[in-house]
Amino acid sequence: MLGNCSGAVLAFFCFLLALSFCTKLASADIGCEKTRCSSHAPTIQYPFRLQSTQPQKCGETGFDLSCSENHKTMLELPLSVKLAVNKIDYKSHTVHVTVPDGLCLPKLLSHLNMSATPFHFLENPFYHANYTLFNCSSMNTALNSYSSISCLSGSGYKVYALNSSLRIKDVTLSYCTKLYDLPSVPSYVFHQQNDLILSWDESCDNQTNHECYKILHKSKGPWKKVEILAPILLFILILLLVIVLYRVRYTSQKDKENQARIENFLENYRALKPTRYSYADIKRITSNFKNELGQGAYGMVYKGKLSGEIFVAVKLLASSTTGNGPEFINEVVTMGQIHHVNVVRLVGFCADGHTRALVYEYLPNGSLQKFISTTDFKNHFLSWEKLQEIAVGIAKGIEYLHQGCDQRILHFDIKPHNVLLDHHFIPKISDFGMAKLCSKDQSAVSMTAARGTVGYIAPEVFSRNFGNVSYKSDVYSFGMLLLEMVGGRQNVNVNVDVDDGAKRTGVGYFPEWIYNQLEQGGDLREHIEVEKYANIAKKLAIVGLSCIQWHPVDRPSMQVVVHMLDGDGGNLSLPSNPFASADPVIMNVNMLGRQLHRE
Repeated sequence: MLGNCSGAVLAFFCFLLALSFCTKLASADIGCEKTRCSSHAPTIQYPFRLQSTQPQKCGETGFDLSCSENHKTMLELPLSVKLAVNKIDYKSHTVHVTVPDGLCLPKLLSHLNMSATPFHFLENPFYHANYTLFNCSSMNTALNSYSSISCLSGSGYKVYALNSSLRIKDVTLSYCTKLYDLPSVPSYVFHQQNDLILSWDESCDNQTNHECYKILHKSKGPWKKVEILAPILLFILILLLVIVLYRVRYTSQKDKENQARIENFLENYRALKPTRYSYADIKRITSNFKNELGQGAYGMVYKGKLSGEIFVAVKLLASSTTGNGPEFINEVVTMGQIHHVNVVRLVGFCADGHTRALVYEYLPNGSLQKFISTTDFKNHFLSWEKLQEIAVGIAKGIEYLHQGCDQRILHFDIKPHNVLLDHHFIPKISDFGMAKLCSKDQSAVSMTAARGTVGYIAPEVFSRNFGNVSYKSDVYSFGMLLLEMVGGRQNVNVNVDVDDGAKRTGVGYFPEWIYNQLEQGGDLREHIEVEKYANIAKKLAIVGLSCIQWHPVDRPSMQVVVHMLDGDGGNLSLPSNPFASADPVIMNVNMLGRQLHRE
């Protein structure tokens, strides 16, 4: 009864709205006459409309104009970008606009997506191209032949707009930081005085099909009453249909709610446990192993697709590798109970005859390694802010492994290759083939042999003289990863003096170099020009050095590491020198392993 009453009230209310709308529609005086903001301002007519005085139907979507306090005509584009309109040429379909004083046109365009507006840059005589803006220190003299953008440049740095088609070998980007991309813009926007000429398509100016035009120009006659009554009858039919649909929906609402609860339960239950696939399923998912992503430690990795638009990465383990045995079981058991935003999700597995495969969620940006050890900044560029976000995400993922599960999970192979990035560059820890489970109150883990990747393995894994193997071993590996993130972003070749008088170069010695740099009261600003970025690098370096202390008891827990990374870094103090009393044998193995790994 209550549902029927509500339906009747809704129908009556809709009928009143329809009647009011049709009455206004039938009136010839609808306020679509030509207007302007002042006597010297451009004329406003279809497809433009003046927001304050004319109804929505007097113009097309995106052609809204307003009057400023000083009676200037203003065009508002998405993201509240307002431009002053100087002239509107309805014959050539162009509008001349000016960016208000104090605003920089190239910076303004970075927030504006022209495809979301009915306007575009005038095609001729200007040439359109994709540009990338770089903030370069005055130390970079290789770009002096290019014209800088004066309104974005300042003391000690200049901003350049470079054609995005340039290859990294064609231009030197040392001491430069990428700002943003500007797709398909004419070159004059970087050098002209904030003046733009925008054009709109003639299809937006088909006035004879416009509702307002029809009402103002239709002739009086016997058909006029029919044209007025037709929409009223149409609205009545629509209201009757709404009432019928409402009654049907109300009678079956409870059944649909119960069905939805069941579906949600089944979907959530299915997500809690990985699915077991047959070999035929794996061939279907990967389209018969058509799209190869790369070579893993234990086999090939292929891109696959489940039902709908869900993509996965399928790791097909080679039958001749050790990864086909204990490591396979270890990874399925371990990852089947992990559900965290910073840990890759195991969708399913295959154990069909001699075939072993692992099915993971697909992460399009690949591993962190290619972003911190490359010179291809155009395609693999990460800002210092994004690197800090990635570092915090990895730390939270490891903290979850150590504290968030019923049993503590020790990864034992934390390195850039095993950190994957999704389409939003959210890091996810992967590859649990070497992981071990232990209780949270267990202070030491027994190991028959060292496991992990040389260069990231904690000292106690090599020699028990440094202490027991525990969750602090993952902390050490994370510290080396942090220092590699900092070292990989350096644009200089660091020379490290050693006691024998020789000089060694390369990223393998970067941790010791950065410690000496910070210990002597210096910082990274001579190599990273922007102070904000230098502070981020310094914070990551100090946290990394705290994590690679040789004795596990001196390393912080991952919970403390997360707090250190989340802070501004101002209260962080330099830890004790982790290289002063290091075992030279283990230190040389780690250094050599990192150097060979990076090469």
